[in-house]
Amino acid sequence: MPLTKQKRLEEFELIRWIQQQAGNGAHLALGIGDDCSIQPQQPDRDLLTSIDLLIEDIHFKREWSNMFDLGRKSAAVNISDIAAMGGTPQSVFLGIGRPKTIDDTEIKEFLSGFLAEIKTYGAVLTGGDSCGSPGPLMISVTVQGEVPTGDAICRQGASYGDAIYVSGSLGDSALALHQLQHGRQPDAYLKQRFHTPTPRVALGQELSKRHLATAMLDVSDGLIADLGHILAASNVGAELNLDAIPLSAAFKRLLDDDSALIDFALAGGEDYELVFTSPLKDLDQHINLPLAVTRIGSISQQPGLHIRQTNGEPYHCRRGGFDHFS
Repeated sequence: MPLTKQKRLEEFELIRWIQQQAGNGAHLALGIGDDCSIQPQQPDRDLLTSIDLLIEDIHFKREWSNMFDLGRKSAAVNISDIAAMGGTPQSVFLGIGRPKTIDDTEIKEFLSGFLAEIKTYGAVLTGGDSCGSPGPLMISVTVQGEVPTGDAICRQGASYGDAIYVSGSLGDSALALHQLQHGRQPDAYLKQRFHTPTPRVALGQELSKRHLATAMLDVSDGLIADLGHILAASNVGAELNLDAIPLSAAFKRLLDDDSALIDFALAGGEDYELVFTSPLKDLDQHINLPLAVTRIGSISQQPGLHIRQTNGEPYHCRRGGFDHFS
């Protein structure tokens, strides 16, 4: 079926259309539609592959960050996809479209940050490409990793009764971005969370190795949007407890003055924490993990995502998750 010109597809509508047209190769265990594809390797490993494109003034602004941190973030957000499947990062490929406004010192700073970040997780820059750009800086990153056969944590495994957990804290990066967009300087912690996020590789690996999670994603587009992908893929609904959403001390200080900021924790994006489901109801209390996780809700039979306040009243978030084509 040809694409209609009458309606501009949203990002995930386009992904679904591509998925239908491309199909799933016989050599793949999982193709388009998750954080990574899965390709069986001999004798007992699966290859994970993910690609991301970052474009100046859409994903980042150079005036808000130094080139070293931009290099680190460009690597981290891609490695996070491997973490979201419970895998180990291995090979990274980097493509750069370089405008004339970026000099040699700046591009070397970017590359130094990029290489430092992938080295942290034991990955190696294996190849890539570069060219000039007549407009913005463009960065394309492909990352490959591995996981024991059958142990990758996908988005479609959640079941009725599973508990929903999230690592770390939510909303810090989005709140920092909001302040920068309005000409204010975020505090040091919020700024660090925005400029140099930490992919939760060790946590993902532990959840995979111990088979603790039934479905998982990294929170890149916002909790509501990314949890929504799990619900759609698993054909289930969810109930969230608003007061259980984990927040940093820096976030709470600002929330005290403006309660509406809670929406950044629900739908802000770029946290790169892991949201996952598990049949274990007290995993956050009795299971020793590399990073603290918080139970924020449960999988329900009722369709959709429903957020409840302490008094039982529904809460309606006023923000939507990030969509590149909106």
